[in-house]
Amino acid sequence: MSELIGFVGLGNMGSPMSTRLVEAGYRVQAYDPAPAAAERAARAGAVVVGSPADAARDAGVVILMLPDSNVVEQVLTGEGFLTGMADGAIVIDMSSSEPGRTRVLAGRLAEQGVTLVDAPVSGGVSKAITGELAVMVGGEDEPVATVTPVLERFGRIFRAGPVGAGHAVKALNNLMSAAHLLVTSEAMLAGIEFGLDPAAMLAIFNSSSGRSGSTENKWPNFVLPESYNSGFGMRLMLKDMRIAAGLAEQLGLPSRLGERAIELWAQAAEQLPPTADHTEIARWLQDHHDDEGTEA
Repeated sequence: MSELIGFVGLGNMGSPMSTRLVEAGYRVQAYDPAPAAAERAARAGAVVVGSPADAARDAGVVILMLPDSNVVEQVLTGEGFLTGMADGAIVIDMSSSEPGRTRVLAGRLAEQGVTLVDAPVSGGVSKAITGELAVMVGGEDEPVATVTPVLERFGRIFRAGPVGAGHAVKALNNLMSAAHLLVTSEAMLAGIEFGLDPAAMLAIFNSSSGRSGSTENKWPNFVLPESYNSGFGMRLMLKDMRIAAGLAEQLGLPSRLGERAIELWAQAAEQLPPTADHTEIARWLQDHHDDEGTEA
């Protein structure tokens, strides 16, 4: 495998991930349209280039960390992207993409001699920095084995299944995570209104069956301090929730609780700024309760 890696997408997650590759000794050609992101990558030691095609040029592995399937397809079908990569190159889509579209895209790339592996991650910015992410991998055995040394720089690898499986399980995970955060916030707000100490509640929940990532991480680290800066946007969470519900619908399975959670998250996303962090669902619930009380 070539020691040259292309990296497209240097946002909250892509930036520390590309830095970990540089620190591991890989040569990283990186691209992001945002000047601040590009400058950050350059300071970390990546070679910043002027386009996605430039990032892919001569690379044996190209990593995409992009907002959605639309942008992924736009990048991969851009002029010179696929044709400029090294022979036998592998694209790793680490974005939160749609699993059905990922499988179709993998077939299209295979016709041009390029292999697609999907490997979305979970764990947030802090674990991207420390290399402790959960990496959910979909793909055939041989290409997955080839890129495993790269993926191990990001965290613990979980084989989800064939191509598209990583994106499927990531969306399902985020639907669960979003539902956890919603019901945790409702419970916390009810307890606070009753007069309970929030820190005491969290300590009890985290030693009991109500424990989740929301009680262990999101509420103590981002909601109680009112920082709301986990690094994962509300609209990205909503997108992943809809992918998961859409998958269930395609399979003819019910997603009643998921659909209701999506309705509430969609209301919050509509009323909060476009840049809102997903942890702001807790503040929105409080404000929404206060508004209802005022109207009553």
